[in-house]
Amino acid sequence: MKPHALIAALLVLAPAPAFAQTYPTPSRTIRLISPNPPGGANDTISRIMSARMSSILGTRIIIDNRGGAGGVIGGELAARAAPDGYTLLTGSVSTHSFAPIMTPDLPYDPIKDFAPISMMAVVQNVLVVNAELPVNTVQDLIALAKKSPGTLKYASGGNGSTSHFAVALFVSAAGISKDTVHLAYKGGAPAMIATMGNETQFYFGPIPGMVPQIKSGKVRAIAITGETRSASLPEVPTLIEAGLPAAESSGWFGLMAPALTPRAVIDKLNEAVGAAGKSPEVLQGLGAQGVEPASNSPEEFARFIADTLERYRKVAKEENLKFE
Repeated sequence: MKPHALIAALLVLAPAPAFAQTYPTPSRTIRLISPNPPGGANDTISRIMSARMSSILGTRIIIDNRGGAGGVIGGELAARAAPDGYTLLTGSVSTHSFAPIMTPDLPYDPIKDFAPISMMAVVQNVLVVNAELPVNTVQDLIALAKKSPGTLKYASGGNGSTSHFAVALFVSAAGISKDTVHLAYKGGAPAMIATMGNETQFYFGPIPGMVPQIKSGKVRAIAITGETRSASLPEVPTLIEAGLPAAESSGWFGLMAPALTPRAVIDKLNEAVGAAGKSPEVLQGLGAQGVEPASNSPEEFARFIADTLERYRKVAKEENLKFE
């Protein structure tokens, strides 16, 4: 029997209340895997949340950056870890939505190999158009695309990127897939530059990196992808308000454990996430990054992961997305 399987069997046999009382042991360190390099959104959110959670749980939490392959390397490492609560993962839309669609031989199952604990944070995307484009609303953009098929181009940060999936959901929901042209760039910055320069006419990107260009008038924001308006751009309506709820595509980050982790451990970690997300230091830290804290129950998080994966799989098939 493999070591982590043996540990899982022993944990199942241990009385849950007793295990909950002893977890986490102060002398043991919790390893939180961030499946991205240092400095990115996943890493930043992991560090802000873990600092407060460490105090709440009374034990040390270290960040283990395992970047590469769009989060697949870190995701696999977490999935294969012992389900004892001492190895966790900051999962995201990349590890649990995009990678399963883009990677033919994914070395983990995004549903079966993990025990969702709680959402931690959400990053909304914003739909911007070139400043000279004669549109002020989502409906204006849709009408212009249908009026002049093939003339409007939209940028993405690359095939299979967050912005690629976001814009695919949008053109599908808006019914303008065949009226618009996709141009893939090598990253969000080149895609934004292309939209500012009218090489492309519209683009979806995460709010934190877009606000300066929007405020300076280099691009015009016409919608955001969240369920509610953003404090960073309160004047910009949501896609739901624009009548396109099916186009919602915010980035998300959440805490996960390997499958078979005892429920008592999941519950204690869930409580820690909820408490941390309400603390002044986390609210200030995430807010400074343009990130919104979020939390939910393990069951709600599990349903969210499954539903989001299905939405992206459906649009990838409908739009015949290519990831080469």
